[in-house]
Amino acid sequence: MTERLLPDTTTELPLRPQDEVECRRCEVHCDKVVYPGACIERACPFVYAYEAFGHTYMGCMQRVFDVEIDLDLLNAASRRRDGFGAVVARRAPLPMCHAEVESCYGQRADDVGCRNPEFFEMPEPAAGFRVFARLSD
Repeated sequence: MTERLLPDTTTELPLRPQDEVECRRCEVHCDKVVYPGACIERACPFVYAYEAFGHTYMGCMQRVFDVEIDLDLLNAASRRRDGFGAVVARRAPLPMCHAEVESCYGQRADDVGCRNPEFFEMPEPAAGFRVFARLSD
């Protein structure tokens, strides 16, 4: 007899599921993606660029995404209607990142639904001000 191999699904949820970059807890596979074109538009302080082989390449110093992209191709694709598109996040996106959750195999969804709904929460930017309390006698 041969046993059918089932995907390894973890029943235990992580402590902070919103910090994960992929979810495989059900048959629908979800990944967090970031848009490198938005990094340039938003003048992200973590973007770096270098020249090699007659081209300029850009990447993320925080390694939110691992790829280094030809800046000319990114700019050319950004001028098109659909834009450059997204790349898979390898670390939790930063609050200034334009990030989304992409789901694959949506037709595999069952009656139970998402087993990890907090995965879809994106990082919130920190407050731009601090509150101090003054106590008097």
